[in-house]
Amino acid sequence: MLLGVISTFASTHYLNGAGSTTTVSFGTLVRPSLPPRMPVNTLVSFLITKRLQQIDLFRANPSMAQLEVFLDLMQKARYTEWGRKYDYSSITDPDEFRKRVPLQDYEDVKPFTERLRKGEQNLLWPTDIKWFAKSSGTTSSRSKYIPVSREALEDCHYKGGKDLIAFHYQQFPESKLYYGMTLLVGGSSTIEQFRPDAYSGDLSSIIIRNLPIWVEVRRTPVIETALLENWEVKIERMARETMREDVRCIAGVPSWTLVLFRRILELTGKKNILEVWPNLELYMHGGVSFRPYRAQFEELIPSPTMNYLETYNASEGSFSIQDRHGADDMLLMLDYGIFYEFMPMDQVGKQDPRTILLNEVQVDTSYALVISTNGGLWRYMPGDTIRFTSLSPHRIQVSGRIRSFINAFGEELIVENADRGIAAACEATRTIVQEYTAAPVYMADQARGGHEWVIEFETPPKDMDLFTHTLDKTMRSINSDYDAKRKGDMAMVAPVVHAVPSGTFYAWMKQRGKLGGQNKVPRLSNDRTILEDLLAPIAI
Repeated sequence: MLLGVISTFASTHYLNGAGSTTTVSFGTLVRPSLPPRMPVNTLVSFLITKRLQQIDLFRANPSMAQLEVFLDLMQKARYTEWGRKYDYSSITDPDEFRKRVPLQDYEDVKPFTERLRKGEQNLLWPTDIKWFAKSSGTTSSRSKYIPVSREALEDCHYKGGKDLIAFHYQQFPESKLYYGMTLLVGGSSTIEQFRPDAYSGDLSSIIIRNLPIWVEVRRTPVIETALLENWEVKIERMARETMREDVRCIAGVPSWTLVLFRRILELTGKKNILEVWPNLELYMHGGVSFRPYRAQFEELIPSPTMNYLETYNASEGSFSIQDRHGADDMLLMLDYGIFYEFMPMDQVGKQDPRTILLNEVQVDTSYALVISTNGGLWRYMPGDTIRFTSLSPHRIQVSGRIRSFINAFGEELIVENADRGIAAACEATRTIVQEYTAAPVYMADQARGGHEWVIEFETPPKDMDLFTHTLDKTMRSINSDYDAKRKGDMAMVAPVVHAVPSGTFYAWMKQRGKLGGQNKVPRLSNDRTILEDLLAPIAI
């Protein structure tokens, strides 16, 4: 899910003068009316220029920026239970830190999180923790509760939102986002059962709950709708509340944003979203790769000046932002209170894996991400893999998940390969893919294996053989291991593609109570459970 984007660009994007106290009513829901706008172009320009200068500093001095973050984390957490356990007071450099503190995953952090949820404090981080970002990562039944500190909210997630808007204004100086509304396709939250003063939910809901009033009046829909847990009800109410607003900016996960778009078009009878929101100029997205969705967005928003900006964020933190218009990589943000390590893929799963620091990474090499944060996560592995596209400055692409790949025959197919293959196949056959997943076919009696795909098309390709051939050919061209296993059909035969009816993936997720938010079907799996579930009869 998109985290922190709406947050607090308040000092620039949302500056307003004293205004009316009248209200705008949406049925029984009430929101303060917008106060009169003051001219803010000069102030916006000044504050953006100042922030871009700070970004240029860490671009030029990345190792120094990370060392400053590291030392600050050690100093602030030294008297926590965790800091005392590993004697943070005596740690002065990252090498000693890596020797002394073990790598963590959620199961390691979970006992501390459970104690925090019951009200204990000063365990992982010195300031009080009362917010917990609920994240499953995939459609598994287990939920993770990531502690969110005030520092993580303000210095990481909110800062990421401000910087995303800053990059937009840098690219489009005449932008007038502040004249209209920003639509957040966000998540839901619930009061914690253990404590009346704590709550959990998608991080976007935590952000919404804490917005200052001068930000809140520029956000839609109203908070009661934004925090609804039932996504079918939420989509309906969001559509009806926002379709008459002057929406100029949207933030959300692509799949659920498309669901909202289609419902709005059904209600209004319009042909595309620009007929509903003619001043729309920016879509900020994250959570999944945008490649499979781009064609659908460009069809629904037929504007050559529409700006699409990607952010890489998660419940654990905001990590990178697309800083160039039309680029397919993102700038690694080095001053958000996150200290980075990178684990070479050949170290994943080893007993004592080795990590490297920012000054040791190489381009076009995948690494598992390791983070230490101002939310109290220490040498934590969120499960993502990234690769660097540039070292000056440090720009990255998200290449997949540690557990979301197929390596049944040594082919090492990752999500990035699959996304590129799908995009090329769509271009070759002039079709659009809504959702997809793939898994291996394990053949018996020494027969050759392969991959099986389940794809939900907006309109199926007229030539499915061409689609499948292009998908296979593209993945072979960008993944030498996959290509080696496919040569002569010796180890793997050509992929098999199943086209399923529209709504199949939605119905599958609904049956499992996983609609909305960060929930998504894994693109790639090493077992066939999800694929076979999707191919089984589902009431759509």
